[in-house]
Amino acid sequence: MDASAPLPSVTVLVIAYRMRATIAASIASALAQTLPCEIIVSDDSSPDGTFEAAQAAVAGYAGPHRVSVRQTAENRGLCAHLYELAQLASGPVLVCLAGDDIAYPQRAQRLSEAMAAHPHAQVIGSQVDDIDVHDRVLARGVRGLPEVSDQRWFLRRGKLLMVLGASMALRRTLLTDLPPLQGAVEDTMLSLRAALVGECRCLPEALIGYRRHDHNLNDFMNDRSDKSWETYVRRTQRLVKQYRVIADDQQRCVAARPDLPEERRHLGLELARMYRLEADMRDALIALPRWRWLGPLWRGLCHPGLRRKSAERAFKLLLPRRWFGRSG
Repeated sequence: MDASAPLPSVTVLVIAYRMRATIAASIASALAQTLPCEIIVSDDSSPDGTFEAAQAAVAGYAGPHRVSVRQTAENRGLCAHLYELAQLASGPVLVCLAGDDIAYPQRAQRLSEAMAAHPHAQVIGSQVDDIDVHDRVLARGVRGLPEVSDQRWFLRRGKLLMVLGASMALRRTLLTDLPPLQGAVEDTMLSLRAALVGECRCLPEALIGYRRHDHNLNDFMNDRSDKSWETYVRRTQRLVKQYRVIADDQQRCVAARPDLPEERRHLGLELARMYRLEADMRDALIALPRWRWLGPLWRGLCHPGLRRKSAERAFKLLLPRRWFGRSG
């Protein structure tokens, strides 16, 4: 760690879609950052007036930050939107801020300091405080990972954990120097990209208020609104699709970096295989005859990170399918 290293310049990306009610508070928290930054507020062609609310929120601003407000030409989706913004940002470090979250004033400063102190870090996240729609704190200092997460840690865990995208700072080259980011959810792909070419880190302090509401993307992907078979199938189908996108992204990134050490390339492909296997197991549970579960389950039992999950799923061979999901 080199505490004397100069701080890299930071671009704060305030990323919004259908966030008219919260965008002004999110922008205000970006403008309150103690570190002078470039701030790009970008609306993904929302139909609800988010763009106009963002323009109003910065009208007359004359502080230390360089601020711009823009809108995509058409709705891109989160990953394509983020990739587009990476081409526009001037800072080598991108600090992501969803248009419904609240950045604490020291956030950009702390993340920039951590990036300077840890030059191998490609993604640095933090703990967060969960907050509700009225800014009330629901839980403090949650959703963090260990201080350092590398490829072997992700493989050993097998729980498909990642640095929470809402808390991320990342090197811009993680987007500009690797294949375009695809899919609906960015955080797992960025965490694995970071582990492939460097490392992930997580600060043991809350730097944002992470707003929980009915439209959280992660809550949508992991919908547990009820314990019905139908909800279980919808949730599983979304996760299967996303896990395959993650596996494809990691394979593309490995192919794009033949200069990396062979061990990193090998571990990257093993991580892609783990996500593809997880998708195959989940898909089998809802779509295939029971005898065809055996192949994916056996491969899962042979994978160190997926053994516990695979053993638990093996017991489902004895249960009616419509019971699946009743545990939440």
